[in-house]
Amino acid sequence: MSPFAPIVCIVDFHHARGPEVEKWLGVEEGTDPARDNDWSLLPFMALSDGAHASAEDFSYFTLRREATSAAPATSLFGISCTRQLDSNELINRPADVTRSTVQKAVVVISDSPQHFGAIKAQLGVVTAAWFAQKDFTDLEILQRFQESLPILLKNQEGEMDHYFGISLREFIHEFKWQTLVLFKAALLQPKMLFFGSHCERLCMMQFALISLIPGLIRHLQDSADPKFNSYEETLVMPTSLQTSKRPSLLAYMGLPLQLFGQGSLFGPYTPLQQLDILADKGTKSYIVGSTNSLLLQQKDRYSDILINLDDHTVNITSSSLRQALVLSTPDRRWIDFLTQTVNDTWDESDPSRPKDHGYAGSEEFIRMQFEEYLLALLAAVKYKLYIEKNKDRENFISDYEGDPSAEFSNDWIEAWMKTENFRIFNKFTDSHLFDITDPKHPCSGGLSIEDVQRRLAQQVAEMHLDERLERSREVIGKQLAVGQKKVSSAFNNLWAEMEAMREAQRKRAEEQRLAKESEPSSPTGDKHGVVKPDFTTAQANLQAASKSAGAYLSSWGAWANEKKKGWGGKSATSTPLNSPPPPTTPTPGDLKRAEQFRREKGPVGDEPLSSARTAPPDVQAAAQRESLFFDAENEGTKSKETRIR
Repeated sequence: MSPFAPIVCIVDFHHARGPEVEKWLGVEEGTDPARDNDWSLLPFMALSDGAHASAEDFSYFTLRREATSAAPATSLFGISCTRQLDSNELINRPADVTRSTVQKAVVVISDSPQHFGAIKAQLGVVTAAWFAQKDFTDLEILQRFQESLPILLKNQEGEMDHYFGISLREFIHEFKWQTLVLFKAALLQPKMLFFGSHCERLCMMQFALISLIPGLIRHLQDSADPKFNSYEETLVMPTSLQTSKRPSLLAYMGLPLQLFGQGSLFGPYTPLQQLDILADKGTKSYIVGSTNSLLLQQKDRYSDILINLDDHTVNITSSSLRQALVLSTPDRRWIDFLTQTVNDTWDESDPSRPKDHGYAGSEEFIRMQFEEYLLALLAAVKYKLYIEKNKDRENFISDYEGDPSAEFSNDWIEAWMKTENFRIFNKFTDSHLFDITDPKHPCSGGLSIEDVQRRLAQQVAEMHLDERLERSREVIGKQLAVGQKKVSSAFNNLWAEMEAMREAQRKRAEEQRLAKESEPSSPTGDKHGVVKPDFTTAQANLQAASKSAGAYLSSWGAWANEKKKGWGGKSATSTPLNSPPPPTTPTPGDLKRAEQFRREKGPVGDEPLSSARTAPPDVQAAAQRESLFFDAENEGTKSKETRIR
């Protein structure tokens, strides 16, 4: 079959007729591929819904090419670049341009999406240059672009698979563990519907998903029509294996698994006009994308699993599919490890490559991990079939304990063994694939504490607690700063008020002092201002002293009376010979003479009475009576204090 030469067309949005093909480039004169192949939906695929909302947008779609005398019917693939221009800026404005903007799309149609990455880069530049001319009648730049396409594709031949679109790192970073759920869901061939408001991203997600199956991008010849089945019809079972060559190994292991054969469809962008194909009874499974929110209202009718790229959700509407897609413990351990590797090497400035530019976490690393997982899965299923076939043999010895495929989830294995891609795989592969690849899960084993810790760490990371706590810390810091400022201000105000009060009190005291000093002289002063002494206080003190003296004298009198009674009742012989005479109450004359003697000779008691300065007998008697009087007074005071106690 001769290769298909890429062709180019221009799609215009007419204000009355809607999207339509305006011009074909790279085709024979007088031919119309859209008419020959019934591409009536091509304009709607090229100009996606919502493309007018952005300055530039890309759309990817599949087309059915009818059989010719030289080639059978097959699938073609289109990529379009849509731009718009203010109609007032046109140099040659056609008469039928009545709207304020002109919207057009440049479309490239090829027989394989394998090299769409290189085509997209040039298509965007060429379309921008064509719009920059502001003259859509000049097509020279588009003609040269179409002529260069065969050379571009030829130079890409023989190289490794060129994956394009959103990187797998971004895919895993966004969907995390659900990446494996989507991968295993695609293998079950359900009706998968992707929805997103941005067409290019919508298509890239689907291409990124199917690129995880090694070799599938290069074998999509049956993806445009559910009636196509050329892959199975031309497939031959491998009879040789070269383990040193990766393509030989993958082919011997039954890869790629054919997801889009008979009854299946792949439409990266599917307009509403194509919904009748999705609802057809012959369409059993598909992977399609839409930017029209009307499909969300009928998701139960058109999808078994809905992936909403705008809110990052995966909604599984089929209960049986939901049960089959529950990840096993080894599955979760495997995808958690891969997710953690991507997150550890994530670079916001360049999400497509690790921040350390190493192998771990790179695109090639991720693809190799999925390839290893898929090969182990295929070998484990083959070993499961081998055990079931030979379980009744008496001398059968199993090389592995239990069923290794159970670690991939028994529900999923049972569901996958009912699919068309498993039937083709099992039909065209050797029954002993487990001799080539170890039929063991890459992360086999039961649940461990490391799994729990990793799961908790990822859940905490998904909650973005660091960001929330950071915002909380900022809010708390601001509130504390405001509170500290308020408290400081209140304290300063209180201190200022206290200082003002103390200053006011000091001023009042000073004013009072000055007022007292400035008052006129007291009435007791003379005319010269000399103040006469005030005896009021002295008199009050004298009266108090007199009262105290009277109390002492009363106490002494009571004591003396008691003593007199005691002395009077005693015998005279009981008195010692050298005892002094009984005390008698001194008369005023005796006291006067004793005072006069004390002034002349000194106080009584300074010298003994038997000294050279002996007083007259009458004075000695008076002094003796005075001494007895004071002793008795002291004894009375002590007696009074005793009674008080």
